[in-house]
Amino acid sequence: MSELRELYQEVILDHNKNPRNFKKLELHSHHANGHNPLCGDKLELFLNVVDGIIKDISFVGSGCAISTSSASLMTQFLKGKSIVETEHYFKHFHDLVTGKELDEGALESLGKLGVFAGVQEFPARVKCASLSWHTLRIAITDTDDTAATE
Repeated sequence: MSELRELYQEVILDHNKNPRNFKKLELHSHHANGHNPLCGDKLELFLNVVDGIIKDISFVGSGCAISTSSASLMTQFLKGKSIVETEHYFKHFHDLVTGKELDEGALESLGKLGVFAGVQEFPARVKCASLSWHTLRIAITDTDDTAATE
């Protein structure tokens, strides 16, 4: 196993064992639920958006290591970003995990989220990695839907 792949695994395992922003935000302006029936992952996402900027974001739920670490890294990454920017990051992340070609700028813009590049080799795990992102989209649109990765 390459050193880079080992490092990526360590980051994913660390965020699974010690997820960041794992709490219910009492003060939130946006909220959504997500579910991955294939793996059993369940996620509840909370955002506090002020003037179009994500001031705080958190999640609770249970899931596999990929799902939990993806939600943890996503919440860290999106704090301070605008709602408009999230759509660009969603697209870049989705392209990354599904194996679509990303230009260097798009890949660099994802920062630590790049650790999920290896997920493309395991199609069933793409849904685990992207659950939090699909849930984010539902939260932003303020619908009462549940994000599902079916």
